[in-house]
Amino acid sequence: MATIVTSTRFTEDYQLYEELGKGAFSVVRRCVKKSTGQEYAAKIINTKKLTARDHQKLEREARICRLLKHPNIVRLHDSIAEEGFHYLVFDLVTGGELFEDIVAREYYSEADASQCINQILESVNHIHQHDIVHRDLKPENLLLASKMKGAAVKLADFGLAIEVQGDQQAWFGFAGTPGYLSPEVLRKDPYGKPVDIWACGVILYILLVGYPPFWDEDQHKLYQQIKAGAYDFPSPEWDTVTPEAKNLINQMLTINPAKRITAEQALKHPWVCQRSTVASMMHRQETVECLRKFNARRKLKGAILTTMLVSRNFSACKSLLNKKSDGVKPQTNNTKNSVMSAVVSALKESNMASSTPMEPQTTVVHNPADGTKGSTESCNTNEEEDMKVESAQGASSDSAVMSQCSAGDEPPALVASPQCPPATRKQEIIKITEQLIEAVNNGDFEAYTRICDPGLTSFEPEALGNLVEGMDFHKFYFENLLSKNNKPVHTTILNPHVHLIGEDAACIAYIRLTQSTSCTLTVKSAGHRLPGFLTMGVFVPCSRMGT
Repeated sequence: MATIVTSTRFTEDYQLYEELGKGAFSVVRRCVKKSTGQEYAAKIINTKKLTARDHQKLEREARICRLLKHPNIVRLHDSIAEEGFHYLVFDLVTGGELFEDIVAREYYSEADASQCINQILESVNHIHQHDIVHRDLKPENLLLASKMKGAAVKLADFGLAIEVQGDQQAWFGFAGTPGYLSPEVLRKDPYGKPVDIWACGVILYILLVGYPPFWDEDQHKLYQQIKAGAYDFPSPEWDTVTPEAKNLINQMLTINPAKRITAEQALKHPWVCQRSTVASMMHRQETVECLRKFNARRKLKGAILTTMLVSRNFSACKSLLNKKSDGVKPQTNNTKNSVMSAVVSALKESNMASSTPMEPQTTVVHNPADGTKGSTESCNTNEEEDMKVESAQGASSDSAVMSQCSAGDEPPALVASPQCPPATRKQEIIKITEQLIEAVNNGDFEAYTRICDPGLTSFEPEALGNLVEGMDFHKFYFENLLSKNNKPVHTTILNPHVHLIGEDAACIAYIRLTQSTSCTLTVKSAGHRLPGFLTMGVFVPCSRMGT
């Protein structure tokens, strides 16, 4: 395998500073070049964990990025291989995401959307001229160079980018983010540069009204929509959009890739190149409000890792539990489905879910030719070898929750020390479980955070079977779902059974009886058998909600 030749060591030329982001096999940190004082962003890849194909993909990403020098593309300045690590030194972009900047503006019009898509198309045209296809165009990869007004839009993250032969079409694997995938990719037809234009069409649609053209909770139905090109321009929000803007979207979202507009042609479209006279200057307040909700959902999805990554990271844990299982009965599909239905209904009725749908946001790849790719910094991007994209509802039924203390963290005082007798430890685990459920029932997020490790990972029904990482998702749940449900709830844990797994982990199973009073003062009860896990002295049950 060829290696990237470098003339110097990273540690000799650069000084590392704070962390900016993290992926499965990499971390991004701010760095300064010692000789010039210039700031950059260093993507540090742990090559000890990479397979041979991962190494090939890393070399491909570096090779592609070295080719691209454009004001609307995050530029690679250096690629340095050291033993055990590979350093990619990029532009340090400090303006954040384009979509986040838009919702902070006091004024946003169709002409502004035209200017945004113009810069995006400039970057896409540049990479297509170099026979590169990005394959993962989406809001998370559209950044601003700085926080200054009028800062350039920069296209980032070429981890899924591929090299093509001119306009030749070929099958390069199933790659991309569900809501932005083109019909030809979903049909598993040969594809090429037009897939990026389709994604640009989806982005432009969102820029104009704040929600995506294709969406469904069922990923299979979402893909059917995309393959059929089933989108429209509903009233009243589209009534104020100019016909020229709709025309450009139609040309970008053309099902037949051979008839789809190219980046070069789109740049010459009147709505783009003559925006001052063609695009409307009217402030689009409804778009800004919808886009704000759209961004909130993207951030929520950004905290959720795909179950494919979960199966990889937790295979050892599942193996251990299978070996040491103490007859714990998992949650049944009927119970899980009823809880899921209740949660989905609640989300639909809440204000946060009333206007803008949550788009599928995880990037997945089925690519036997290319191997695997871990999560990247702009989004929880996951590329899995020999793995097809599945609906979020198709997640593992193991509904386990893992919570890991970081180095130096002390477990909460409520949990017994491993030196305590087993019976005492089991009682403490039951006690902490009851306190945690009580915190949820009371909507007491402060109490919840005192019990839980801030870096916890968990499966929650509200996350549609995906793995949640950190506390952001839980905070969103407390602030938006629990606040909508003011019914008194009483929860009782029945027949708790604790199985200790070594000195620092345990599994608990119990039947949870949830009772609430309806408006007619009738008592409703529901019971669920729920497992949970204790690791590193911090316990979190696997599910928060009863029906």
